Amino acid sequence: MRTEGVFAPETPDEARGEYETVGPAAQTVVRETTKAMSFDREEYRDRVTSEVVETARDALFASLLTVHVGDRAEYEAWCEAHPEYDVHEIGSENVDHVVWHAAPATGTAVAATFQNEERAAVATLRRQAFGRVYRDLLERNP
Repeated sequence: MRTEGVFAPETPDEARGEYETVGPAAQTVVRETTKAMSFDREEYRDRVTSEVVETARDALFASLLTVHVGDRAEYEAWCEAHPEYDVHEIGSENVDHVVWHAAPATGTAVAATFQNEERAAVATLRRQAFGRVYRDLLERNP
């Protein structure tokens, strides 16, 4: 089993703090991307809305979530060692590999199974984790 990523917030406040830290990076990514697309000032004002920057922030936050990548036995051992987590698994239980994210801030873990396409599974899992675990948490007032 190996672990990659940087965000595994322990509390809702920590999740909100980490989400806030990616805000400036999201703005920079959007600005530089629109420069590369040759947006002029008017097109930038018309097309780059707060929703666009928020979507970039969501994607950056999700892409930095800590995930564990392992085989089915390692995943099942992790689940047995962490019965306090409510686990949501997507995919088939008849494949050899699993990627998962544990969210201590909510007591939830999200997992995705895969056979060969690890990168795709990691990306899918991070989007699932953001949507299932963090979106509501980040939208709620502290």
